[in-house]
Amino acid sequence: MKGKYFLTSESVGEGHPDKVCDQISDAVLDEVVRQDPYGRVACETYVTMGLTIVGGEITTHAYVDVLNLVRNTLKEIGYTHCKYGLDYNTCAVINTIHSQSPDISQGVNRGGAGDQGIMIGFACNETPEFMPLPIILAHKLVKRVALVRRQNILNYLGPDCKSQVTVEYNSDKPKRVGAVVLACQHTEDILDVTGNRITKKARQELIDVIAKPILKDWIDKDTKFYVNETGKFVIGGPQSDTGMTGRKIVVDTYGGVVSHGGGAFSGKDPTKVDRSATYMARYIAKNIVASGIANKCWIQLSYVIGQAEPISIMIDTFGTGKISEERIEKLVRKNFDLTPKGIIKELNLLRPIYKKTACYGHFGRDDKDFTWERTDKVQELKKQVKL
Repeated sequence: MKGKYFLTSESVGEGHPDKVCDQISDAVLDEVVRQDPYGRVACETYVTMGLTIVGGEITTHAYVDVLNLVRNTLKEIGYTHCKYGLDYNTCAVINTIHSQSPDISQGVNRGGAGDQGIMIGFACNETPEFMPLPIILAHKLVKRVALVRRQNILNYLGPDCKSQVTVEYNSDKPKRVGAVVLACQHTEDILDVTGNRITKKARQELIDVIAKPILKDWIDKDTKFYVNETGKFVIGGPQSDTGMTGRKIVVDTYGGVVSHGGGAFSGKDPTKVDRSATYMARYIAKNIVASGIANKCWIQLSYVIGQAEPISIMIDTFGTGKISEERIEKLVRKNFDLTPKGIIKELNLLRPIYKKTACYGHFGRDDKDFTWERTDKVQELKKQVKL
């Protein structure tokens, strides 16, 4: 886009009710994959005050102790006391898992996709992570909240939190952060005399200890900070809001900068192209941008259940491509195996790596297990395009 505009993305922390569910679902997936790499998993979780329900379709010879897995995950997140609205020791856990439909299984067994749908991949060169700046900063803020809480730097923080970052752009280049939103669960210790609002001292602490170390030079004297804008955030987590797996799909991907595909990721084994093909689309887009073929690259893949090859591929470089989108599509078809089996093999997806993807985004992460973040195709692409 030309001219000046503002772009906003949000993120949520580990203790957000929906993210609690994503982490539990992916913890179940990891336990199945650890024992049985070819197990089929479609696991959903629901949480509310004092209750966790785990359900879905799982076919495996592995044994998963769902009760203890849920409790351990809640403990790791920080729901260790009733003052946070959920206590891993005392909450009820209901298991309603059953086996995968044989009608779906017969299509997957022959190498076909586990579902129909569209999958989106994206990359841009505005950050070292090849991600849009607003979502990267939003993720870093909630990750900072978790660090500050765990290290007891601010001992009044609870597990639930959200962030939102608005970035000012000019001619497609990020210039500054215009606004920052922080919503951090806390104990009653930092309420003022009215009991309805946190103190000015606590508000400034949240800005100084959490926001400024992350945002650094992106903020200026005109940046607006919105901190716990209702006044207080004592009641949080599942006590204040129910959570479900797969309700933070824009947080999981590109922060609303581009479109999202048809499905969520967490709790799904890699035969489900909702997850694996979206990872492959990101892998392709990132290598195209890292190779200098385009400054931005958006990819749409589509699949039909039971069939291996995608039924369509669409490329858009938003006018930044050094070569045509048609030629880039031919490069993609030549250099990347887009069948479910090919994706699983290329990205080495039959490993228990998924729980850590469930928070802070699936993309733009510096972790060797996030194989879709590699840029190992760059030299070959450059050679073929003669850049």
